[in-house]
This record gives sequence, C-alpha cells and structure tokens, in this order.
Amino acid sequence: MELMITQQQYNPLLKRKEVAFTVDHKQTKGTPTRLEVRDALANLLKAKPEVVYVRRVETKKGTMIAMGEANAYDSVEQAKLIEPKYIIERNTPKEKKEAEEKPETQPKPAEKAEQPVKKEG
Repeated sequence: MELMITQQQYNPLLKRKEVAFTVDHKQTKGTPTRLEVRDALANLLKAKPEVVYVRRVETKKGTMIAMGEANAYDSVEQAKLIEPKYIIERNTPKEKKEAEEKPETQPKPAEKAEQPVKKEG
C-alpha cells in the first residue's frame, strides 16, 4: 500500500489539518481498511493515530487506486468537539470499542401489578 498526500491545508479556526490523499493498493489487492489508512497517514503527518480521522476512502472503479479525505487535529479533545460521532466510531479500533462498552446487567423482572378481583353477583 502506497499512500500519497495530494492536498493539505491547515484550518486554524478548527485547529486541524485537512488532507486529501490517494492510496495505491495493487500489492494488497483490496481497498485497505480505514485503520490501516489512518496509521499510514499519522506516520506521514508525524502525528499520533488518535488525532487522525479518516472521513472517506473510495476506490475508483476498475483501478487499484483509492482516494479519500482525512482530518488531523491538534488534540483528541478538539476532534471530539468537531467530528461527528459516527466518524469517531468508524476510526476507533474494535478492541477499544469493546473495552469502552460496559457489560450489560440483566434487567430486573417487572413486578406484576395486582389485578383487581372481579366479584360476581
């Protein structure tokens, strides 16, 4: 997988680098996962993977070249303020998701409401 940044600019208002990139994935024969792209981008940008959020990765039809967009924030807190929740979830490794989820407790059985007794008569 060869990743190349095609466009990059810093947005001071949102405190992030906005990056456009291409991925040549002829060696892997399939579109790389979001997390693989995230790690490669973090390496190129000299940033921690926790502050890089890949927004999209799309392979062009009939080629082994994918194009995408990502944001690299100055801090994790800044990213959580700005990035939508679904993007944050997509860029979180499975092991981390499972650790964050608390084990669900069994719900208590609902108490039966007393039924009024009908009197015949």
